[in-house]
Amino acid sequence: DYAIISLKGMGMGAADIVPGVSGGTIALIAGIYEEFVNTLKSFNLGAIKALKEDGLKEFWAHINGSFLVALVLGIGISLVSMVKLIKYLLEVHPVLIWSFFFGLIVASAIFVAKTITKWNITNIIGLIGGTVLIYWITSIVPAATPNTWWAVLISGAIAICAMILPGISGSFILVLLGKYAYIIDSLSQFKLDVIALFGVGCVTGLLSFSHLLSWLLKHYHNLTMAILTGFMIGSLNKIWPWKETLSYMTDRHGEQKPLEQINLLPQNFEGDNQLAFAVVLAIVGFALIFVLEGLGKRFKKSLI
Repeated sequence: DYAIISLKGMGMGAADIVPGVSGGTIALIAGIYEEFVNTLKSFNLGAIKALKEDGLKEFWAHINGSFLVALVLGIGISLVSMVKLIKYLLEVHPVLIWSFFFGLIVASAIFVAKTITKWNITNIIGLIGGTVLIYWITSIVPAATPNTWWAVLISGAIAICAMILPGISGSFILVLLGKYAYIIDSLSQFKLDVIALFGVGCVTGLLSFSHLLSWLLKHYHNLTMAILTGFMIGSLNKIWPWKETLSYMTDRHGEQKPLEQINLLPQNFEGDNQLAFAVVLAIVGFALIFVLEGLGKRFKKSLI
C-alpha cells in the first residue's frame, strides 16, 4: 500500500514541476486527496499533546506519519529524477506536452465530477464559480508588489494554498503576485531572512487552509468537489497548447521565461502547430485517466 502511495506521490511531484499544473490535481485523480488534506490538518495542538502524553507511537499515528513519509518520498524521487526531462520537454516540445496535460486535465475534471453523488443548483453554481475564478486568475496580468516582510509572508501563505488545490500551481500564483523572481533569487543567494519569512507564511497558510478544506470536505463534500472540478476546468485556459508570448521574465540563471501569454487557434500559431501529434497526445492523456481508474478498480477487487 505504501509503495502505491509513493507512486502517487511521484505523480504529484511530476505535476508540480510543470508551471500551471498542481499536484493537488493528481492527488484527486489518485484518490488520496482527502487523506492528504486531513494529514496536513493533523499537525495541530493535538499532535503536540499526543507526543507529550502518549509518546512517539501515538504521535506518529495522529499525524498519519507512514502515509506522509511514503507520499513525500515519492514526491522527492519525482522532483529529483524527472525535473530535467520535463524541463526539456517544455522547452523543446511545448505544444506536445501541453496537449498531453490538456487531455489529462479534461479527463480529470470528468473523473472528479463523477464523485459528486447529487447535483443541485448549489453545486452547479459552485462548478461555474470555480471555473470562472480560476479562468480569471490565469488571465490577469502579473502584479507588482513590494518586497516588504508582510508581502513575502502573505505570498508564501497564498502560494502554498494553491499548491494543495487542483487546477493551479503555487509557482504560478507567485508569478501573479510579482514574487516569483524575488523568491527564487532569495533561495539561490541564501537570503535567510526572506526564506524564513516565506517559510513561516507557507506553514501558516498550509495549516490553516488544510483545516478549512478538511471541514468543507466533511460538511459540504459535493459542493466542495464541484468547486474543485470548476478549478480544473478553469485551469484549461493556462494549459491550452497554442500560445503567443507577449512578455518575458528573467529567472535566476538569466534565462528568459514566458510571463504574459495569449491563447491562439492552431491555425494562427506561429511555426509548426504539430496539430496531428497534439491531438493524439491529448487523447492519450484523456484515456490514461480512465485506464488508471479501471486498473485501480481491478486492483481493489483482487485485494478483496
